[in-house]
Amino acid sequence: MTVSEQVVARLAGVEKRYGRLVALDNAGLQLRRGELLALLGPNGAGKTTAISLLLGLLRADAGAVELFGRDPRDVRARRRIGVMLQHAELPGTLRVGELLRLIASYYPAPRSMAESARMAGVDDLLARPYAKLSGGQQRRVQFALALCGRPELLFLDEPTVGMDIEARQRLWAAISQLRAEGCAVLLTTHYLEEAEALADRVCVMARGRVIHEGTVEALRARIATRRIRCVSTVDAGVVGGWPAVTAAERRQDRLHVTTDAAEAVVRRLLDADPQLSELEVQRAGLAEAFTELTREAEQGLPETRREVA
Repeated sequence: MTVSEQVVARLAGVEKRYGRLVALDNAGLQLRRGELLALLGPNGAGKTTAISLLLGLLRADAGAVELFGRDPRDVRARRRIGVMLQHAELPGTLRVGELLRLIASYYPAPRSMAESARMAGVDDLLARPYAKLSGGQQRRVQFALALCGRPELLFLDEPTVGMDIEARQRLWAAISQLRAEGCAVLLTTHYLEEAEALADRVCVMARGRVIHEGTVEALRARIATRRIRCVSTVDAGVVGGWPAVTAAERRQDRLHVTTDAAEAVVRRLLDADPQLSELEVQRAGLAEAFTELTREAEQGLPETRREVA
C-alpha cells in the first residue's frame, strides 16, 4: 500500500467563508489508516467547520476535501465512515437493539448486534427505549451506532462527555481495538488528558488556521514551561515572587513550581535550601502547551478571522 493509499481523509488549502468572516483559512490536515488524530482548538477555532466539510455537510470555497480519495458526499466514501457527534437526535421510542439493527442495515458488512453492543458496553440496554436512558448511557449507544458499520474512519466529537470513569475507560479500550483493525480516528475533545493518552498526532487550530500539527511530545517541546517538584523548606510565597516563576505552592511536604526558566530556578532553590531533596523537573503537560500556543496565535492573528458556525 502506497502512502497516498494510506490517507483516508484530507484537507488541503481549504478556505470557507460566511460572508466577510473567515471560518477556515488555508487549512490542511490528513489522517492515515490506523492513526488517531486529535483535532484541538478553542471555541470558534474552525474545528466544527473542518469536520462538517469532511462529512460532506458543507462545501469548501477553495481547496481540496477528500474522504478515501473521493468527494465526501460520495456514498462509496460515506459507507466507510462512522460518526459520533456531540449532539445526536435519535428516535426516543425505539429500543437500543432496534436502533442498532436499523443503522447496521445501511452498511454492506456490519458488525453483529452482539459485538457492537459488547464493544460499547450497552449489552444490558438493548431492550430499553432510547429516551429512557441517562445521558451517559445515550452516549454509549451513540458510540455503538458509530462503530456498528465496521468503519475504516471514525469521527468522534467529544465522545466521553457525560460518561463516568468506567464507561470512559471502556470506550478507550474499544478505540484501541478499532485502531488495531486498521480504523483511523478523528477525535475532538476538550479533555486534553484524553488527547494526550490516545493521540498519535494532534492538530491545533485557532481562528480558522492550523497552527500546529505533530506528536503530543512535539507540541509539549514547543514551549519552555517546566514543572519543578521537590521536598524543601523554602517558602512557596517567596518562590512565587522570583523572576520567571508563574506559580508556586506547597502540597503536603512538597513544593510545586511552574516556571519558564527551570535551570535558574533550580539553582536558586539549591542555594536557598542545600538540604533540598527528591527534585523532579518535568515538561509542561499538553494542557499548558495548548493554552500557551493558542494564546500566542490569538494575539498574533487579525480579529476578523474567526469561525461563525
